[in-house]
Amino acid sequence: MIPEIVAEELRVLAAVTQRLAETRAPTAPSEASVVAELEHLRETLNDGTTKTVDRGALVQQWDRQEAILRQLRTAERPIDVDQGSPYFGHLRLRENGADLEILLGKTTRLLPEFPIVDWRNAPVTRIFYRYRQGEEYEEDIAGRERAGVVTARRTVTIRDRTLRRVEAPEGIFEADAAAPGGWRSVDRAAVRLGGGERTALRAHEADAGTARRFGTDLRGVRRRADKHLPDIASLLDPEQFELITRPSSGFLVIRGTAGSGKTTVALHRIAYLAYDEPRIDSAATLVLVFSRALRDYVSHVLPALGVHGVQVRTFHEWAGEHTRRLFPRLPRERADQTPAVVSRLKLHPGLLDVLAAYVVEHPGAATPAQVLDDWASALGHRALLEPAVGGAAPDGLGPEALGRALDWHQRRREEVAAWLAGDPAVAPSLDQEDDALLLRLWQLRAGQLPARDGRALRYRHVAIDEVQDFSPIEVQVLLGCLDERRSVTLAGDTQQHVASEGGFTSWAEFLSRLGLEGRAVQTLETSYRCTAEIAGFAAGLLGALREDAAPPRTTRSGPAVELFRFTDHGACVAFLADALADLARQEPLASVALLTPSAELSALYHRGLEACEVARLRRVEEGAFTFAPGVEVTEVEQAKGLEFDYVVLIEASAQHFPDTPASRRRLHVGATRAIHQLWVTSVGTPSLPVREQLAHG
Repeated sequence: MIPEIVAEELRVLAAVTQRLAETRAPTAPSEASVVAELEHLRETLNDGTTKTVDRGALVQQWDRQEAILRQLRTAERPIDVDQGSPYFGHLRLRENGADLEILLGKTTRLLPEFPIVDWRNAPVTRIFYRYRQGEEYEEDIAGRERAGVVTARRTVTIRDRTLRRVEAPEGIFEADAAAPGGWRSVDRAAVRLGGGERTALRAHEADAGTARRFGTDLRGVRRRADKHLPDIASLLDPEQFELITRPSSGFLVIRGTAGSGKTTVALHRIAYLAYDEPRIDSAATLVLVFSRALRDYVSHVLPALGVHGVQVRTFHEWAGEHTRRLFPRLPRERADQTPAVVSRLKLHPGLLDVLAAYVVEHPGAATPAQVLDDWASALGHRALLEPAVGGAAPDGLGPEALGRALDWHQRRREEVAAWLAGDPAVAPSLDQEDDALLLRLWQLRAGQLPARDGRALRYRHVAIDEVQDFSPIEVQVLLGCLDERRSVTLAGDTQQHVASEGGFTSWAEFLSRLGLEGRAVQTLETSYRCTAEIAGFAAGLLGALREDAAPPRTTRSGPAVELFRFTDHGACVAFLADALADLARQEPLASVALLTPSAELSALYHRGLEACEVARLRRVEEGAFTFAPGVEVTEVEQAKGLEFDYVVLIEASAQHFPDTPASRRRLHVGATRAIHQLWVTSVGTPSLPVREQLAHG
C-alpha cells in the first residue's frame, strides 16, 4: 500500500540512520601538542642558559606555534549531522553505467554508499539545483569533467528520524496515519505561484473609471478639465479624488491602510496643484521619503504624471546636504553603527522641547559657532533631558539608558572639538540623527534656514510619505521651511511603523508635538493592492495593534496565504527554485520579492537560488531595486512602501520574529507588499502571529 517512491526513501533513511550510528563524527584537531610545545619553548627561553645566538630561532618557533594555536582556536569546528533530520535532498546520478547516490544536508558526512554533502558549498550540489530529473548534465566539478543523467531528484522532510514528506516528479506524498499505508498523495497543482501577471497590477477594469476623470462633477463639487494626467487618474476612487483636489494651502494629513493609495494621493495631489500653479512643478516643491527605494520609485512616477521639476529626496540626503553647507568645517562622515539608545535619545519627541528650552535659557549670537555650542551643550544637559525623555520604557529612557547616551554624546562632543581645533589624530563622525538637531537648532537660534543664494529657504509645497517613520524633530525642521501658505501633505500608517527609535506612538500625540492639535486625519480604508486573503492575514498579524476592528475593504479575492515548513534552509531554497522556475515560464513579466528578516539570510538565499540558476535573480542592498520583472531578495524593511506581484516571507520564525509590537509590524509590512499571492516559509518554529493566522500550517 506504500508508494514505491516512498518505500525507497524509507530504505535510504534506514540505511543512513544505521551508518550514522556506526561511524564517529569528525573531531577538531587537538591543540594539546601545540600547547605542550609552547610551554617547552617558554621554559627554554626563560631558563637563563639559552645562548643569544639561539634565541632568534626559538622566538621564530614560538611565533609559528602560537599562530597554529590561534588558528586552531578560531577555526570553525566541524558540525555534526543532525541525526533527527540528517538531509533534505536525494540525488541519484548515472555516470558511466553506474549509479551514484548523493544526499544534501547542512553539513558534510561522507557515509558509505550514501554520502551527505553540505548544500552550500559542495560542488556536486550544482547538479541538484541546475538540473531536473531525467535531464543530462555536464559539469566541471573539482577540476574534473563529469557527465551523466539525473535519474532521481527528490526533496524529503525528515523530523525526529521519521520521514514525513517526499516530493518528486512522480508525485508528492505526505505521511498520514488515516490514509491507506500511512501515506497520502498531494495535488501538485495546489502548490504553485500563478495567476498574477499584469492583472494583479490593475485594481479596476480598464474602463471602470472613465466617469471619474479630473474635470467631472464628483460629490457635487465642480472640477476643472484635466489635460495632463495619464489614464491612471481614471482609477482613483472618490475618497482619493477628494483628497487630491483639496485647496493647495494648509495641512493635509492622510492615514491609510497598506495599499490604500496614500503615496498615489500625495503624488497626484502635486500633479493637480501644478496644473493650477506651475510654480509647484519646480524645486520649490519637495517630496521627502524614508528610503532610497521609495525615492527611486517616486522619481519614476512623477514624470509620468507630467511633473518634472520637483525634488525627491530621502530626509537624510536632504538634511545632510544642508548641514554640510551650513557647517562646512564639521566632519562629513556619518556613523553607521550608532547605538540604539543614542538614536532613541536624538529622535525622541521630547527633544523638541529640550532644544527650545535650552535656546531660551542661554541667549547667544545667531552664528554657526553658537549653534554648534547649543548642540554640544543641550544634548548633555541632564537636568533638561530627564523630565523630557526619561521615564519608563518603551518610550522613555531610564537613568541607566540616558547615562549611556550622554556618555556617547560627550565622546562625540570632545572628538568634534578636537577636530575643529585642528587635531590631526582624531577622525570623528557625527551620528546621522545629528543633522536634524543642528538644523532645528539653527532655526531656533538664527531663524529661517538660508538657501544657497542667501535668501530664506522656502518651499511652496512639501509632501512627506511614510511620515510615521520620521521623528517629530525631522518633520518640524521641514515645516519650518514652508512659505506663508503652509502647504504640506503628510501621509502614513502607524500600523507600518518600523523605525522604533523615532518615538511615533499615535497621530494625536505626533500632531500635538508639531503644534497641529485639532487637525483632521483623513483615512483611506480600501486596500487596492492586496487581495482579501492577504489583507485579512496581514491585519491579523497585528493582533492588538490593529487600529480598525474590521479588516480593510478590498476589491478582489485570490489564492489563500500558505505556510511552508522545512527542516533546513537548503530544502526551502530547492522548493522555491522549482516554484520560481515554473513561474518564470508562465509569467515572464511577474515581479517577485523574497523578504527575509536579516541581511545574512538574504545573502544565504540569494547564493542558493543563484546556484539554482533562477532567472533574473537580484540581491537588493541599500534599497537599490530595479522595478523590473524578476526575483529580488532583500530584507523586509527595505521593501517598505513598494509592491510586488508575489511575495515570499522567508523564515517567519519565532527566533527572527518574536511576539513583540515591532515584529508584528515588520511581518505586517512584509505581507502587505504582495499584490496577488503570499507565501510564508519557516525552518524554525513559526512566529506566534503567523501561527495564530495559519493554525493549520
